[in-house]
Parts: sequence; structure tokens; C-alpha cells
Amino acid sequence: MGLFGKIFGSDDKDPKEEKQALPWQELKSIEQLETIAEASKVKTQAIFKHSTRCGISRMAIRNFESSFDLSENQVDLFYLDLLNYRDVSSEIAAKFQVYHESPQFIVVRNGVAVHHASHSAITPQVLHQFI
Repeated sequence: MGLFGKIFGSDDKDPKEEKQALPWQELKSIEQLETIAEASKVKTQAIFKHSTRCGISRMAIRNFESSFDLSENQVDLFYLDLLNYRDVSSEIAAKFQVYHESPQFIVVRNGVAVHHASHSAITPQVLHQFI
């Protein structure tokens, strides 16, 4: 590597592996919650409740995405924009019997929430036990 490469960054010949975007499905309606509950009988469903104006929420989703290691056929991922769909967020709390938090990650199996976490406790690795 030349002097400029050392100072301004590497001109590495090895391409860095680019991580694929996660297959998030937007959660926008209360009706989708019944579909999620039903689908959870055959495949793990996960909901990420995200506040788009919150730095902690942004950090939590970034950390989640960077360490996610499952395939699309193992889990369905849903993304809820809390600020635009407050009614859906409230219904999630009622339907799945979880206290509302933000950010929040909820795992649904057999129609019920089997795990929920908030803030720095949000991790995709917990999904392995429900696959």
C-alpha cells in the first residue's frame, strides 16, 4: 500500500462482503396482526417497533440488522413505524399482551408473544431458539 493509501484509506484488493438488506415487511394495519398470529403457527414472526425520531431506536435497529444471521424462510420480519401507526402499536400491546416500549422487538409463535425486548436487549440471536 502506498503512502496515500495509508493516510487516506486502503485501496484493498479484497472486496468487502456487503450485507444484504433485511426482508422487512411494513406493518401498517391492525388487520395484519391477525395474519401475523396465524402465520406464527407455522413460521416464527418478529415485529420491530421503531420510533423514527429516536436515536436509541435507530441504534437498536442498526445493531439488529448488522448481527442478523437467519434466512428469509426461517422468520418473517415486520417493521412498525410507531410515529405513523400508533393505533397498530397499541393493538400489538393488547393482542400479544406486552407492555408498550420503544424501541421494542416482539417474537410471535403459535399466536402468542414468546419473547419481547427493548432498547439494548434487542438482539436477533434470540430468534434461534424459536426457529
